[in-house]
Amino acid sequence: MSNERKNRTTVDIYGQQYVIVGTESTSHMRHVASQVDDKMREMSSLNPSLDTSKLAVLTAVNAVHDYLKLKEEYKFLEKELKNLKD
Repeated sequence: MSNERKNRTTVDIYGQQYVIVGTESTSHMRHVASQVDDKMREMSSLNPSLDTSKLAVLTAVNAVHDYLKLKEEYKFLEKELKNLKD
């Protein structure tokens, strides 16, 4: 088991309360929850007929897409930096 202290906070995402537990600060966890809430509300405004489950999946797909694009860009920049150092 990890020796890191676990923080617990209650957040509101798209009108639902969730208890989040993690090693990050409560302010970080609230910020993440706020970003998810914002993205779900944005997706809902573009697709008002989606139910909450589909909206959550669409939000997750978009978040993973953004993550993978950033990861790809990070690897490219790392390679560029390495080339500049060589």
